[in-house]
Amino acid sequence: MTFTEFLNRFWQDLAAYSLILYLLLSVGTLIWILQTKRDTMSAIAWSLTVILMPLFGAILFFFFGIQSVHRPLQRRRQRRQTYHARSRSGMRTLPTPTTLEPPWDMVARIGNHIEGFHVQAGNRVQFFHHGEPAYEAMLHAIESAKLHVHLEFFIFRPDESGRRFITALTAAAKRGVEVRFLFDAVGSYILSSKLLAELKAAGGKTAAFLPILNPLYRMRINLRNHRKILVTDGKTGFTGGLNIGDEYLGKHPQFGPWRDTHFQLDGPAVESLQRVFLEDWYFAAEELLDDEKYRPRQPSMGTTPVQVVHSGPDNAYKVIRETYVSGILRARKQVWIASPYFVPDAGLLDAIILAARSGIDVRFLGLFRPDKWLPFLAARYYWEALLAAGVKVYQYAAGMMHAKYVLVDGEWASIGTANFDNRSLYLNFEVNCLIYDPVAVAELEKHYLLDLENSVQLDPFVFASRPRIGKLAENACRLFSPVL
Repeated sequence: MTFTEFLNRFWQDLAAYSLILYLLLSVGTLIWILQTKRDTMSAIAWSLTVILMPLFGAILFFFFGIQSVHRPLQRRRQRRQTYHARSRSGMRTLPTPTTLEPPWDMVARIGNHIEGFHVQAGNRVQFFHHGEPAYEAMLHAIESAKLHVHLEFFIFRPDESGRRFITALTAAAKRGVEVRFLFDAVGSYILSSKLLAELKAAGGKTAAFLPILNPLYRMRINLRNHRKILVTDGKTGFTGGLNIGDEYLGKHPQFGPWRDTHFQLDGPAVESLQRVFLEDWYFAAEELLDDEKYRPRQPSMGTTPVQVVHSGPDNAYKVIRETYVSGILRARKQVWIASPYFVPDAGLLDAIILAARSGIDVRFLGLFRPDKWLPFLAARYYWEALLAAGVKVYQYAAGMMHAKYVLVDGEWASIGTANFDNRSLYLNFEVNCLIYDPVAVAELEKHYLLDLENSVQLDPFVFASRPRIGKLAENACRLFSPVL
C-alpha cells in the first residue's frame, strides 16, 4: 500500500486521533499553566497563547514558559545552598555593613533579604559610557592580574573584540594566572571550541552555562545567564551592560554607534561581585572555590557605598525587581529610567505611574531603532499608559541605547545587567549594583541629560493617534510579555 492509498483509506481515523491528541495536549498544557503560574497576567497570557495558537502555543510554553520547577533550577538551588554552607563554615564573613540614613536604609534591607549582600562603603566607581574605554580598562586589568581572572558574559563574539580578550586571557594563563571563563550557552552559541583551544592549552578553564543540548537540561533555552562580570585578583571588578563583540564598539552597520554604561569597581564591594561569579562557576563547572585567596580583604578605595544585588529564576525572591519598586516608591523629586527594553509587570508599572501622578519628574529613555521588534512593540503598548500618567518618554535616536539604570532623587542608582522587563526580572540570571552616593549619581544624571539631547520626546497626543494597525500589533505583542 502506497502512502497516498494509506492516507485515502485512513484519513478520517488520522484526523480523529490528531484532534484527540491536540485536545489532550491543550488541556494538559492549560492545567500545567494554572498550576505553575502564580501571576494572574502571566497565566492569562499563556492560556490565550495556547488557545489561540493551536499546537504551536503549547510548544512555545514548553520552551519559554516553564521556569519554576525543573531539574536545572533544582540543581542550581542545591549547588547554591552547598556553596553558601561551605562559605559560612570555612571562610570569614563580609566586613561590617554600612549604615544608611532613611529612606535608603529600607532599600538596602530589601537588597540584603535572603542570601543578599550588605552595603559596603569605601568603594571607587569609574563609569564607562562607550565600549572602547571599557574594553581597554578590562584588558588592562586582565594583563595586570597576578593571581586569578574570572570572566563571565552572556554574549561573547568570536570576532576581533572576542579574539582580543581570548589573547589576553591566554597570555595571563601562560604566566601562571588562574583563568576561568564562563559564558552563556545560548547568548554565545557561535563561540567555537577552536577559539577556546589555545586558552585551554595554556591552562585556562572554560564552562558553558546551561548548555541546551545536554539532556539534563531538557533543551531549556529560556533560562539564561545575562550577567557580565570580570573580577581580577579579587580586587578589581567590572559589570554593566556591555558584552564582548564588535557591535559594542559601534562597528555593526545595523546598530551604528553603541551607547552603553559599564563600570569598574574597586573596594570592599568587589568581594560580593566575586561571590556571584564563584556561585555561578560552581554550578556550571562543578568546581567549588572556597579558598580565602579568592576573597582578599579590601581596603577603602573611595567614598561610594555600593550594594551588589543578584537574582535569577532559581530564587522566588526577585531582589532586583523589589529594589526597583522600592527605590521608585521612595522617590520625592525624580525618577529617571534608561533601558533598551521596557516590559514591566503590573506592580512595577503601577509604581512608575503612581510616582508620575504624584508630581514626581519621571522620565523613561528607550530605543528609537529596535534591534528586536517583538519586545519593542510590546514596550510601545506600555508607553501609552506612561504618557497618560505624565511620564516623559524619550527614544534615543543617535544609535543603539543599551544602558540599564534607574536614578532616583540624585541620591540613589541601580545599574547593571538587568533590563526593565519581565525576562530580566523573572527569567534571567542578573546582577546589579545599588549606588548610594550623590556624586556618582550626578555623573550618571549628566550623561542621561546628554542622551536626551540626542533623543526624540514622544508627544502624548501624537502617539495616541498612531495607526490602528500599529496599536493592534502592539496589543498582540504584549501577550508575550511574560517571556519578554
